[in-house]
Amino acid sequence: MDTRLQAALLWIVAVVITLASVFYQRATGPTYPVEDSLTHNVNRDTGEETKIDYSLLTSEDTGVDAQIVLVVEGAPIQAQLKWKRFKSHDDWTYSEFEYSEGSAINSLPSQPPAGKIIYAVEVRFVDGSRQWLTPEPVTIRFKGSVPAFVLVPHILFMFISMLLSTRTGLAALVRSEATIRYAWITFITLLLGGMLLGPIVQKYAFDAYWTGWPFGHDLTDNKTLAAVIAWILALWRFSRTGNARGWFLAAAIVQLAVYLIPHSVLGSELDYTQMEQ
Repeated sequence: MDTRLQAALLWIVAVVITLASVFYQRATGPTYPVEDSLTHNVNRDTGEETKIDYSLLTSEDTGVDAQIVLVVEGAPIQAQLKWKRFKSHDDWTYSEFEYSEGSAINSLPSQPPAGKIIYAVEVRFVDGSRQWLTPEPVTIRFKGSVPAFVLVPHILFMFISMLLSTRTGLAALVRSEATIRYAWITFITLLLGGMLLGPIVQKYAFDAYWTGWPFGHDLTDNKTLAAVIAWILALWRFSRTGNARGWFLAAAIVQLAVYLIPHSVLGSELDYTQMEQ
């Protein structure tokens, strides 16, 4: 196969894998809203229905009350919100949604960075029946606002690092001479995005630079550290032997594996029971 054609095909494969992993991480992560719709037949004789579209937030900036909006079509509803702080001795707090022109609106009070609230929504239909929107309460975590001049380059460097990591692994598979060049760019962008800008983002969001090992169990920090170690080992092996094809491939697999771990799992959270003592 022509070298240029092979390189182009490998870049296409690397882009597809990277975009698929980004989509998967975003869709499965704990900061992704719980979105769905519910249709209820309120009158079997007339076929009258009520349809509710909802998006229950799982992340919000500190200083902003988290707004819960239900979009209602058909017969009107009444709805009640119940909530309490996560890891607290709180009793459940209940409040009614305000219904107006096809929307039911309520809100959750803002919390300090890393503070969490668990909440659930019960809907009451005109036929007297009741239904919870979700089988289990939803958890929302509040975070400090991260300025764009930090967040944008962090995301950009992490995306480039993931793309180049995948490309390095593919280059190693075909024994390309460009493997070591891609490996170094992968490592540098990973350091910049994950180990330099990552802690700064964490500081803005949750007032802590590092909550992974050995100080905590934040998987976002720990998975970044695992990827960095994998690339250090691969580059060290290459410097010793001049041939680390398998090590580069392994490092690329490690980075892909840790990247597929949903973002913010086991992340920073306040323990209100300790704060109340």
